[in-house]
Amino acid sequence: MPLAASAITTILFDLDDTLFDHAGTARAALAAIAAGRAALHGVPVEDLYGRYSALLEELHPQVMTGRISYLAAREQRFQRLLAPYEPAASAAEAAQLAAQHYGHYQQLRRPVAGALALLQALKPTHKIGIVTNNRTAEQQEKLRYLGMSELVDALITSEEVGVLKPDPRIYQVALARLGSQPAETVMVGDNWLADVLGALAVGIRPVWLNRTGAARPLPHVTELTSLEPLAEVLHQLTTRPTAPAESLS
Repeated sequence: MPLAASAITTILFDLDDTLFDHAGTARAALAAIAAGRAALHGVPVEDLYGRYSALLEELHPQVMTGRISYLAAREQRFQRLLAPYEPAASAAEAAQLAAQHYGHYQQLRRPVAGALALLQALKPTHKIGIVTNNRTAEQQEKLRYLGMSELVDALITSEEVGVLKPDPRIYQVALARLGSQPAETVMVGDNWLADVLGALAVGIRPVWLNRTGAARPLPHVTELTSLEPLAEVLHQLTTRPTAPAESLS
């Protein structure tokens, strides 16, 4: 589909693993709790993170649709995380471990490299929105902690809208909130289904942040492997491509 000629006025971002380094923070928090629990000594952090991520992907949509509470999902996640290494662990022990992990996670949070500088550079000239599959209060607090709140014009969450990306409705709410049209908007995110295909479905140009080296399913989609260097990333986001998209390493 040919691109419209209108200027880019609006940049939408995913938050977790796009502006906020969830994966790095979660790994560091898991390493911290493993160091303090004998049953987890010697277990590779990548093994723990793989199980943690799979459980999060399974349970998070249930939290967002109200089928299970956030705290219940967190405790269930850690009970199942412990099971292969400590089968006799009680629900109370899993809850305690979940609370310990959450404490470490809060203290170890960090932005994706280059994210803050990118928002600061875009703010004077572009409208900035966050479109995220998460809870509103959690993402508001996260943006404050990362020093990004004043740089964001609108935060749109799946909890607020009632649907998860890639459902078009969450993108439509974002566009309406910012007073923007799809042709003048770019969506930056790390999740191919939620961020790339979701944006394409409503006519927004996606930019895929691929920090893990995964294969790009659609070669015409612009790909970033980092949010640095700033000048090159700004060019990719704010300038319409005139040729098939290339990866920016």
